[in-house]
Amino acid sequence: MITVLLVMLFGILLGYAINRKPKLLKVNDKLTSWAIYLLLFLLGISVGLNKTIIQNLDKIGVQAIIITIGAISGSVLTLWALYHFVFQTEPLKNKDEE
Repeated sequence: MITVLLVMLFGILLGYAINRKPKLLKVNDKLTSWAIYLLLFLLGISVGLNKTIIQNLDKIGVQAIIITIGAISGSVLTLWALYHFVFQTEPLKNKDEE
């Protein structure tokens, strides 16, 4: 655990040091993207090696689709409501007044 905290602290300090160097920021963005791709690839390998997951992929897949659709629908609905109530510029009109 201390290793994770030290690595995080080192990253924060390094990020603070390169904050004003646009070329290094572009390199950092690309490295971050490639690190995410590598982690996703390694996660895929781990899933592929797990026999339990592979044998139950049909059940897990249906559940994953349902959870994904629910999460996306909830996010869109919440953002729509937030935008509607927070960024509304005109006061609400009563239908009787029209």
